[in-house]
Amino acid sequence: MVCQTIKSGSECAFMSKKGCGFNGGSCHVISEKCERCSKVLENSTGQYCMVYPDPASKWLMGNCPTATHITKEIKEASQKLNPIKASKRSSKH
Repeated sequence: MVCQTIKSGSECAFMSKKGCGFNGGSCHVISEKCERCSKVLENSTGQYCMVYPDPASKWLMGNCPTATHITKEIKEASQKLNPIKASKRSSKH
């Protein structure tokens, strides 16, 4: 349903005919780690996440899965070289 509390006009999974069903009856404000994310919604009562009703809980186990301001580092797996086998290979040629 469409949110009638804080994010008015946007779709919300917690909104029902009885009101907001999220913990506390409304969404929570963003944490300081979310500040440069493109999914932050400015409102007169504060800044809120467009994806999660409690964005601070997404940072407890590391990075937020939908954070747009953080780049993920991809580490290349370097193959370990056995020095004994390497010396045998070089002696064959």
